[in-house]
Amino acid sequence: MELVIGTKRWSTWSLRPWLALKRTGAPFIETLVGLRQDEGRTEAAILPHSPSGLVPALKDGDLTVWDSLAICEYLAEKFPQAKLWPADPALRALARAAASEMHSGFQSLRGECPMALDVEPKVTAISEATQKNVRRIVTLWSSLLKRSGGPFLVGEWSIADAFYTPVATRFRGYGIHLSDYGDDGACGAYATRLLATPEFLEWEAAARVSL
Repeated sequence: MELVIGTKRWSTWSLRPWLALKRTGAPFIETLVGLRQDEGRTEAAILPHSPSGLVPALKDGDLTVWDSLAICEYLAEKFPQAKLWPADPALRALARAAASEMHSGFQSLRGECPMALDVEPKVTAISEATQKNVRRIVTLWSSLLKRSGGPFLVGEWSIADAFYTPVATRFRGYGIHLSDYGDDGACGAYATRLLATPEFLEWEAAARVSL
């Protein structure tokens, strides 16, 4: 298999399936494409790998799967032993709902606070729209952690956690204190756990020295 990803400092959508693929333990080739190039060079570099002209893309034989969530779903089916979704049907449904909400929502947070692993954390004033996103995330995380008992959103690590790992980097990078948005401490501790997983630490270390 080959996973085509974008610049590790910035590409949240690449990070998500990369974490899931790492969790499977399967060997894969990592192809890195530099983002934010001028004059359409980024899209031109990606198009040979991805029909959408966007990263990430997963190649498995003659199959190419694009889109982060689609890649994660493919990996969950291909590697059931990795348990990328919880076995419990109710928790699995909630995990899918949480990942899908991140996939399609929180545009203000994503636009105002892009992931930037190459800069030092700083306290940043955020708009009301982004504050609303943060409050919703705190509510979502709190309810799932309470229901599952943790340590991750639906118990053991899952694709849902892959989808919220870049969110945790945003909270850290922009000095967003979840206690200001209704967190009783559980969400902050969860965000810390996300950023302490061996897979994320490997990605972050590479992000500081690669494209």
